[in-house]
Order: sequence, then C-alpha cells, then structure tokens
Amino acid sequence: MAYRVLITDDSPAMRSFVRRTIELSGFDLAACFEAGDGAEALALLRTERVDAILTDINMPGVDGEELLRRLSADESLRAIPAIVISTDATQNRIARLLALGARGYVTKPFRPETLRAELERTLGVPCD
Repeated sequence: MAYRVLITDDSPAMRSFVRRTIELSGFDLAACFEAGDGAEALALLRTERVDAILTDINMPGVDGEELLRRLSADESLRAIPAIVISTDATQNRIARLLALGARGYVTKPFRPETLRAELERTLGVPCD
C-alpha cells in the first residue's frame, strides 16, 4: 500500500530534503504534500487525505507544538499520526511533544532508513 504524507516545515529546502530522503529510503510513497507552517498544514488537511504528518517544531505562526494541539483537539484529524522531526533531542521536549499527541520523534540529522523505520512503525506497516 502506498501512503500519502504531509511534510510541515518553514524551510522549503528542508521540506525538499525530507521528501527526497523518504523517496531514497524506499518507503512506499503515493503522494507527498508540503506546508510552510501549522496553519498551512491544517488548511491542506481540510482538502487532502493524508496517512501521516511529518512536522518540525520551530516555525513562525502556528508552530509544531500548536499543530499537535490542534490536531488532537480536532475529531476529524486526531487519528492522523504525526511524527516530529527536530534538532532538539532533549528528553523533556520529546516527552512533552509525545504527550501532546506526536506518535514518533526523529532527531536531525537522520538517515533515510531511520525516517522510513519511524514512518513504518507509526503507520503499522508490516515488516518485509
């Protein structure tokens, strides 16, 4: 089964890098959407079905933490798994984001196989 993924990051270069990393990892990607912040992501989620959200934390406007809060509060969106991708590897921050509803956490820099494994784990993709 191919999956639809939304990448939310304020850096177009990082969004492109994450997309390319997913493609290089061999993850079964049907479609990849991009948003520059949480507000853009929420607007896109009103028109597109996605299987997973990859989000940065530090973004202007609606940041990653607020995006997680809004996803959790929205009955129609809360089932979509969100994975945080961040340079912040502190245990307090990770615990707080998981408590807000993140289903996974990947620390930058990361390898393609790390991102693929986290996507597959979060989505419940059976191992080959």
